[in-house]
Amino acid sequence: MLGRIESWSFIVIAAMPFVSFGSDFRHPGLLHSRTDLDRMKQKVAAGEEPWQSGFERFKVDQGSQGDYRLRGPGAEIGRSPSVNFGEYDQDANAAYQLALMWAITGDRTFAAKALEIVNAWSKTLKRVSGRDAVLMAGLGPFKMVNAAEILRYTDTGWSDTDIRQCEQMFMQAIYPAIRDFALFANGNWDIAAIQTVMAIGVFCNDRAVFEKGLRYYVNGAGNGRLTHYVINEAGQCQESGRDQQHTQLGLALLSACCEIAWHQGLDLFAYADYRLLAGFEYTAKYNLGEDAAFQETLDRTGKYHHTRISPQGRGRLRAVYEQVFNHYVNRVGMEAPYTQKAAERVRPEGPGRPSADHPGFGTLLFSRQPGQRDPVGVPGAPGGLVARGTIDKISLTWVAVVNADRYTIKRSSGPNEPFMTLKEDVTIPAYTDTEVNAGQVYTYSVSAAHASGQGPDAFPVQVCAGLPVPWSHQDVGDVAVTGTSQFDGRQFTLEGAGKTLCTDQDQMQFACRVLEGDGVIVARYVPQLSSQFTRMGLFMRESLDMNSSQAALLVTPFFGRNVEAPGWYARLYSRAKPGQVCQMKEAEPLRDPFVIQGRLLGACWLRLERHGDIFKGAVSDDGSAWTSMGQVIMPLKKTVFVGLGVCSGLDMVTTLVKFDQVTVSPMR
Repeated sequence: MLGRIESWSFIVIAAMPFVSFGSDFRHPGLLHSRTDLDRMKQKVAAGEEPWQSGFERFKVDQGSQGDYRLRGPGAEIGRSPSVNFGEYDQDANAAYQLALMWAITGDRTFAAKALEIVNAWSKTLKRVSGRDAVLMAGLGPFKMVNAAEILRYTDTGWSDTDIRQCEQMFMQAIYPAIRDFALFANGNWDIAAIQTVMAIGVFCNDRAVFEKGLRYYVNGAGNGRLTHYVINEAGQCQESGRDQQHTQLGLALLSACCEIAWHQGLDLFAYADYRLLAGFEYTAKYNLGEDAAFQETLDRTGKYHHTRISPQGRGRLRAVYEQVFNHYVNRVGMEAPYTQKAAERVRPEGPGRPSADHPGFGTLLFSRQPGQRDPVGVPGAPGGLVARGTIDKISLTWVAVVNADRYTIKRSSGPNEPFMTLKEDVTIPAYTDTEVNAGQVYTYSVSAAHASGQGPDAFPVQVCAGLPVPWSHQDVGDVAVTGTSQFDGRQFTLEGAGKTLCTDQDQMQFACRVLEGDGVIVARYVPQLSSQFTRMGLFMRESLDMNSSQAALLVTPFFGRNVEAPGWYARLYSRAKPGQVCQMKEAEPLRDPFVIQGRLLGACWLRLERHGDIFKGAVSDDGSAWTSMGQVIMPLKKTVFVGLGVCSGLDMVTTLVKFDQVTVSPMR
């Protein structure tokens, strides 16, 4: 039982000032725009190549038949174990291909069958299950969302009631399985989630959901972030050392995200100096039989260590190259020699096998004439706005708007403060604000302009200049990679390296403040973390030295036979004297709802309190009902550093962990 709290010394208030950001999406606006659908229809009607050859292959596929027999529906879909897995993916394939057949031929038989499939699943599907739930929700449903987008914005007569039911199915059945992505896995899992999160955001006209996916693509913690998947400028991929099948899949999923963004006016294809193109060129070159330099690499989870490029699957080109070739070469006029050769070798592309992994049929769907540009309209809203704050500056980056030549930066200095123009005529998608007060939370937005006019404001982002007073942060111990701590008005985000924690020394990123006398710190871990070797939690320490006397309540992995699912424990530690090995008082295995399938997927409340020389720990799944982790008795100085610590468990790879609901309070 907590003692009486005298005062709350830190309360998170996350109110955001009103901004009329660009909430309107362009429709249809996922893999195919209205212009794309019209082009396919016109080219096929005229019998032009390569569209005609692509269509001939497309129309004979079993998923393109007007008499397709519905395999589902069901209330549940899942992978590992399989629950309506094949049935759903076949139906999702068919819904997407039939919607395209309708758009290309104008035959309402195809539209009616596609609507039958989408409506049937919309009315019954309630949940996604299984060890591989992220893949289940990230792959097949992507095709289902694309089908729904085409059906909604062509003349099918789809009723408003059924459309609302479809939106509800995507948001309540599919989205919960992918909203936290898949930081524990190879990158293709993460990217499958990203593409479908973005797609659901567009179809449901939910800018926050769309931005969640987009911001993860450019700044996520897991292997699916673009620069974590295509790990260097040479184009080597996170899965290049695993096999070529998954590498090509991961790249295909990344390119699908880019196509969605493009139709919303964002040049994600160009992000990070055309890193996606580098990935395709590297992978196509190797799979066409040429050598590719390889850099030894350890992924973000710490589980996948590769020392050489994998020959497994080499030369088996997947139907993923036409889309990217046609964008970089025919749409924007760049060179992509190896991607072009791969596309020509596969042409006309067939289905995206196996299962519903990716669309395929790119010769029909994405071919365009050289130099054929998309129509230029009013600029879209900038997207993927990322802010990083230090005590003396805040740095902003965002995804460039297609055809934009200048940007306007806007800032609000408080939850009740209006946005003011900070800077006009910025010519690159980046800006650094040096007029900041340390410890203050700011909100930023950006708009774009070109000759056709001014576009709407970006979905805003909040960030603190450093950490809120009286918090600070630093690396503790000898870490190989410098850590950081950020605060956005609601969450603390700590990124840190370090091999050891609570042995005879500590290596971690530590966000802390001073506590005088008795008190309590409470924080909630926000899923998910990146390194699966992460150790993180709450500390009360006499000093910032690596071997300081301390009490700590940590969440740590436990590796048995299955490195893919280590299991997790809450543990109460103490170090009575500097330099001693920490003693573990209690260890409690974390189970559902904290840990599912051995993975730390649920939010976890942590509480560490001091009463004189007595230190107590507790955990909770709701912040109300607490499970005691016992207590330790030892003398610590009256004044301690109290805070949040994270250690990746790896030398050269950081982990990223988020906490919210953070409070530090004195008590008696």
